[in-house]
Amino acid sequence: MNLTDILAQAGGIESMAKELDIPPAMAKQGADALLPAILGGFKKQAQGGGIEGLGGLLGQLGGGGLLDAVLGSAPTPVEQGNDVLGQIFGSKDVSRTVAGQAAAQTGLDSGLLKQMLPILAMMVAGYMAKQGGAGGESSGGLGGMLGNVLGGAMGGGAAPSAGGLGGGLGGLGKMLDMDGDGNPLDDIMGMVNKMRG
Repeated sequence: MNLTDILAQAGGIESMAKELDIPPAMAKQGADALLPAILGGFKKQAQGGGIEGLGGLLGQLGGGGLLDAVLGSAPTPVEQGNDVLGQIFGSKDVSRTVAGQAAAQTGLDSGLLKQMLPILAMMVAGYMAKQGGAGGESSGGLGGMLGNVLGGAMGGGAAPSAGGLGGGLGGLGKMLDMDGDGNPLDDIMGMVNKMRG
C-alpha cells in the first residue's frame, strides 16, 4: 500500500477534498503528484539531522496533532502546514516549483496544488509522528517507518511493494530526479537556484 492509500484510509484525502471543495479523485491525483517531493524533503531532514533530529522536528511542528488537525471538522490551520513546508523545503520558491511541476504532470491547476501542499505536509508529518511515536526510540519507531516510507517512495532500499509510494515516483519523480540519486528534491532546489541566478 502506498502512502496516498494510507492517507486516504485515514480519511486525509477526503478531508482535503472537502476543505478545497474538489472531488476526492482529484485530491488523490494531486497527492500522488506532490508526495514524492514532500517525502524527499523529510528524507533530506533525516539525512541532515538523523532520525532523532527528524523526530524532534516533527514534535516541534505539532507531532501527531498535525494529522488530527487535518482530519478534524474545523478548517485546517494551514499556517502549521506552511511551517512544515518551510522546514523541509526551505523556501516558498521550492513550494511553487513543486506545485508547478505537479501541475504539468497532472493537468491540475498549480494554484490548487499550492493549496494542497501545506495540508499534505501536515498529514505526512502527523502520520510519521504517530507511527514513530508508537515504537519509541527502538529500531522499529520512526527509523523503521521512515525507512519503509522513504525507501519505497524514493526507490532506495525497500522494494516498491514494501509500502512507501511504490510507483508514485513514476513520471514526476524520475523527471525531477536529474542526478539519479532517488531524491527529486535536491534537483528541484537546484532548478530554483538557477532561476534566481
